[in-house]
Amino acid sequence: MMIMKWAATAAAAALALSLPATTAHAAEQRPTAAPQIVPIGVAVSALQLAIEDRTGYQRTSFKHWNAGANPSDGCNTRLEVLIAEAVEAPEIGPGCTLTGGVWWSYYDERPVTPAGALDIDHMVPLAEAWDSGASAWTAARREAYANDLGQETSLVAVTARSNRQKSDQDPAEWLPPSADALCRYGAEWTATKLRWGLAVDELERDRLLDIAAGCGGTEVEVTPAP
Repeated sequence: MMIMKWAATAAAAALALSLPATTAHAAEQRPTAAPQIVPIGVAVSALQLAIEDRTGYQRTSFKHWNAGANPSDGCNTRLEVLIAEAVEAPEIGPGCTLTGGVWWSYYDERPVTPAGALDIDHMVPLAEAWDSGASAWTAARREAYANDLGQETSLVAVTARSNRQKSDQDPAEWLPPSADALCRYGAEWTATKLRWGLAVDELERDRLLDIAAGCGGTEVEVTPAP
């Protein structure tokens, strides 16, 4: 048992060393890194613990939605997420107008149509990101975070109702109503925080550890943000 515990601790330490620092300078200087896949318990253990502070937060500090990955196609970030996540593809008309299509909101296990009935949820809400380290970032980095198409788990199409119930709450305060969503949600929350070098507070970390304990076999894939 002690050997297994040491191995998990060492793996978490190695992962933490290879992931983003929370300072604005370090964030601006890092090259793009390869994705890493680790067990959820190791990933949660790699999260930095810190006291959160919402002083100065404004939603407008995170510019979104911007022109997306391809500024010439007329599809902003929201529309690009919808196109990518559709389980039945919509028709894409002039100006990236979406017609038809079906989506699956995994938070509450509901099929959704049309596109206008969906919200694009920031897996780690903007206010929570600010609390956890984004207050020290440049405006450009906050815009990159709010429009993150570089890791599939950062933005997710869900029912407007579930997104608004979640609001800016962390996993200690809100979890998806579907029990089957719990392991995925814990993994995606953890992946997003690790990708962007965001910290967790004590209650949040403890809830994530509880989730990890019940989600053996769940892996977290992290691509550190450039």
